Amino acid sequence: MRLEQLFDAFATLADTLVAGYDVLDLLQLLVENCRDLLDVDSAGILLENAAGRLEVVASTSEANTLVEMMQLDADAGPCLECFHTRAIVSVPDIDVDPSRWPDFCATALAQGIHSVYAIPLRLRETTIGTLNLMRNDRGELNQRDIRAAQALADVATIGILQERTVRDASTLRDQLQHALSSRIIIEQAKGVVAETANVSIEAAFALIREHARSNQTALRLVAQQLVTRDLRF
Repeated sequence: MRLEQLFDAFATLADTLVAGYDVLDLLQLLVENCRDLLDVDSAGILLENAAGRLEVVASTSEANTLVEMMQLDADAGPCLECFHTRAIVSVPDIDVDPSRWPDFCATALAQGIHSVYAIPLRLRETTIGTLNLMRNDRGELNQRDIRAAQALADVATIGILQERTVRDASTLRDQLQHALSSRIIIEQAKGVVAETANVSIEAAFALIREHARSNQTALRLVAQQLVTRDLRF
């Protein structure tokens, strides 16, 4: 059953690699697949912006987002190390060496996260970000899940670094910056829906995504309509 689900995940990701696909939706799909199919509790993505700095662009939980943001604020943590070294960084037990990244460790533990695995989003010599898997339990993530996560990340990276953007570096920067800018609008929309519908942030995002998919509309457009109150749930 799990193998069939993985095949379905790859097929779904591959289906998004068409002209005009939504980068943000592609990355959100990636983290949700990782959360649902792998032995992890949450997943997130840090993506490099036009200025060369990492930003949170997709996440499956607010706890994951908070931990990611703490790493960025402290400019230290396993996910940043993964990006700079272009290698998988495994932290099976955060408690073992909390002095290595004190701010990150304190925030992660406060959110109930005890192990982290950061996987680079890379294609040959180009690295655009990291896929970050977080677990509430201590212990090594099994090698099958690590390989599956790397493969899913590779498919998504290829989708972003498709041939037309590789040929034009400025197009690539614009595309990634558009995704990051879209995330700001979506975060605002999540807050609007959470308040007006009296639901959690996670539930608000689920409502926004469901509306976008049901109406075949880009996430950014739905979010913009919610923020400007042209659309109400």
